[in-house]
Amino acid sequence: MSAAQPGVHQEVGSLYHEHHRWLQGWLRHKLGNAFDAADVAHDTFMRLLNRDEAIAAREPRAFLTTVAKGVLGNLYRRRDLEAAYLDTLASLPAQHAPDPEAQAILLEALFDIDRRLDGLAPAVRRAFLLSQLDGMPQAAIALELNISLATVQRYLVKAMHQCFFALPAP
Repeated sequence: MSAAQPGVHQEVGSLYHEHHRWLQGWLRHKLGNAFDAADVAHDTFMRLLNRDEAIAAREPRAFLTTVAKGVLGNLYRRRDLEAAYLDTLASLPAQHAPDPEAQAILLEALFDIDRRLDGLAPAVRRAFLLSQLDGMPQAAIALELNISLATVQRYLVKAMHQCFFALPAP
């Protein structure tokens, strides 16, 4: 635990005590159900607990709303990714579909890869997706992005390095 964490934990505890009920109500109104609202409120405070630096929000509700919107964005993105994955599975012949345990493992790996790619610079992510999803050769990517072939290669190595650690162990 870093030196800042006890203070952060205290701050988050105070925010939770004073604003959790309000945040959950705001989220319930926005999402239309109490279950997702409770999950997003929980994830919002968990995100705050993982901080190293003090919060010191002058407008706590505005601050919590901003953090919760980021958590909501992640929720929607995760749901979209899961829907696309399930659509792909549904299009497979039954004998080629992975068993439920493998499906869960692969879905978690996809979520992690998505999170890791989101942490990359847009040009690096775009080069990687052009290579991996569109099958573009590196020279074509260089032309598309108006960068050198060496830069494309650096980008691809960087993106692959990010994704490598997200893959499940064989």
